Amino acid sequence: MTAIPVPVTRHRALPSALADADLVPLAKMGDEPAIRAIIQRHNQRLFRTARAVIRNDAEAEDVVQAAYIKAFTSLATFRGEAELSTWLTRIALNEALGRVRAQKNTTGLEEIDMQATSAGGQLLQFPTLPATDPETELSRSQARHLLEQAVDELPDDFRAIFVLRDVEGMSTDEAASHLGIRPETAKTRLHRARKMMRQSIEKRLSGAFSALFPFDGARCAFMADRVIAALRQTS
Repeated sequence: MTAIPVPVTRHRALPSALADADLVPLAKMGDEPAIRAIIQRHNQRLFRTARAVIRNDAEAEDVVQAAYIKAFTSLATFRGEAELSTWLTRIALNEALGRVRAQKNTTGLEEIDMQATSAGGQLLQFPTLPATDPETELSRSQARHLLEQAVDELPDDFRAIFVLRDVEGMSTDEAASHLGIRPETAKTRLHRARKMMRQSIEKRLSGAFSALFPFDGARCAFMADRVIAALRQTS
């Protein structure tokens, strides 16, 4: 595997304003602003995906970093047949699953009861609290923490499909493809996961799943710094 150089270059247009399709050719040439733009744009999805498998913030960050290194050092193999986000997510998911498999033998759930397959379930709905005062913000933070705990308590395979579908917003077919399972199996696992969540969360809790496992601000920017530094070491 040949490492790509990471020179510092300048653009007329801000990289953050460019589409992935425009950033990829620049990143293939080792353009640092383009690489940073790609990283910061996709950090949230990759982190959520990794954490759905790993259940540990620090380890999930390591998975995301490793996934980016693999992606950028093999970017020449990316042909654009899928969205860049899909390609990156698959790399992160494989990295996370690989680490789990290295620690223990996972037990699949392919033979779970299929009787509720057609039911599908509904997205859990929580009214969004307006950010008007510190008290409201505290309530939102506490609710998010409880929701994250409830997600962490789901069985591994249920947690993965729940995060990809209800937190990250993937379609059933897309999530099933990422997890390497049948769409019917994905629907059943999702139904079970939603039922478990409804049973474990009091309906008075407020917040939104879009706020779970945040990966932004300085934390997001630092991931770009880590990846760039690692790429430089491989040059």
